[in-house]
Amino acid sequence: MKFRKSLLAAAALVFGLATVSAQAADNIRVGLVVKSLGNGFFEAARDGAMEAAKEVGNAEVIYTGPTSTTAEGQIESINALMAQHVDAIAVSANDPNALAPILKRAMQRGIKVISWDSGVAQDARIVHLNPSNNELIGKTCVKLAADVVGDGGGDIAILSATPTSTNQNIWIGEMKKALPDYSGLKLVDTVYGDDLADKSYRETVALLKKYPDLKAIVAPTSVGIVAAAQAVEDQNMVGKVFVTGLGLPSELAGHVEKGSVKSFAIWNPIDLGYSAMMISYKLATGAQGGPNSKIEAGRMGTISFDENGDGAMSEPFVYDASNVEKFAKIF
Repeated sequence: MKFRKSLLAAAALVFGLATVSAQAADNIRVGLVVKSLGNGFFEAARDGAMEAAKEVGNAEVIYTGPTSTTAEGQIESINALMAQHVDAIAVSANDPNALAPILKRAMQRGIKVISWDSGVAQDARIVHLNPSNNELIGKTCVKLAADVVGDGGGDIAILSATPTSTNQNIWIGEMKKALPDYSGLKLVDTVYGDDLADKSYRETVALLKKYPDLKAIVAPTSVGIVAAAQAVEDQNMVGKVFVTGLGLPSELAGHVEKGSVKSFAIWNPIDLGYSAMMISYKLATGAQGGPNSKIEAGRMGTISFDENGDGAMSEPFVYDASNVEKFAKIF
């Protein structure tokens, strides 16, 4: 009898281990590849992705990316994820074409690939999640510049991320389309800080010296807008040159208080990371994506993708002195 009980106990232990292994094997592992580590925007997106993983219960987020905004660094991160046999990869691309070959190989191995925030070539992903409508982002950035410049108009410049950044280039294109609606605004230059704080700072200082009549700098990048605001303050140009664009309330509240930034816009990066994770999870568990598809994304509702497989999450929201402190406590 004792021997029989030992056999039953051993069998139960084996069954228990098998059950644990099966449960672990059932976990959907999603690699969240960001443009660069140490970026507040992407850290907030990571938190949203973790929220989504906790919500579905059987998912794991592997947060990764390079230390600087290079395609080569992202390729290394994607290779590492492929070696770990992840179920899905969600990438915000530093270069739309350079990542295409490695992402195509990932899809050939059965890994579900999406891009979010900054896209990749259409044949290198299933769908792309834009944080908002590109046209609306461009128009919003120009309107923010017009609001701070005032009725008299004046010179404005753009401080972007990298020259190959997909979303930045699309937004700049939309900004240029919107400029004729504001006859007083004159775009004098577009420079690139590579989403590095020190380079963005130096590029801003150079703009201030090169264009003495400059009235506003539009930075559609969360790193660039903070660096530009700091440069304006350090150069004692507050009240003469205003910084606007896309940024995080937690990083810009102090600059709003100092006056270098009057208003700016951003979608919620937590929601963006949450949506990217939800879409990746749904695809990995059998949802059909691609052109003209719809994917349910938890609390963000159903996201529709057009004939190119592009979808939009939400409209950008404008922050200023009336609300920035409230949201600074959130992200």
